[in-house]
Amino acid sequence: MARSAAHTKPIRLEDQTRARILAEAAEWFAGSGYAGTSMRDIAGAVGLTPGALYVHFPSKGQLLLAVYAEGVARIGAAVDAAVAAQAGASAWDRLAAAAEAHLAVLLDRAGFARVIVRVVPDDVPEVAAGLRNLRDAYEARFVALFDSLDLAPEADRRLLRLMLLGALNATQLWAKPNAGGRTAPEIACHYVRALQAGAQSPSRR
Repeated sequence: MARSAAHTKPIRLEDQTRARILAEAAEWFAGSGYAGTSMRDIAGAVGLTPGALYVHFPSKGQLLLAVYAEGVARIGAAVDAAVAAQAGASAWDRLAAAAEAHLAVLLDRAGFARVIVRVVPDDVPEVAAGLRNLRDAYEARFVALFDSLDLAPEADRRLLRLMLLGALNATQLWAKPNAGGRTAPEIACHYVRALQAGAQSPSRR
């Protein structure tokens, strides 16, 4: 039986405002970068005074940290779901699924995912440690995926992982949505299969 409206927990106005702040901040940080965005810009987009914005977030760095956390949660959930759907597949197929999900979220143009690529921890020393922790927690998924691959003895798993993530992240700079050509899954799969062809253990080729 569906729960009655009386038993549904209402969404607090404070939570709604926070969600709007995070969404606008994500778009600003992704589009203009951290240094190119002011708290006044974000406050104006949300319809708040700068003072009211600081009630929710004591600094621009803390606001960026919250945006990063939301972005990592969203892209992480997409990758986790994609990998789980390939539970019985090969390690290479699971990696391809993760890469496809990662790229699909980036090419969806959502600010929360794009800001993770646009703003690097060294850009914001005051919260750099927190940003690195979030980024490392996300990339741990790919560390585990690469650890399960059967690679040639001379292959450097770390460099190959960074190469793949770098290629995926850079794709948003040139891929044009709805402009024909390859889809996000096709692009990601091509990257992974090229990697597989060059780095897989000779006994598996």
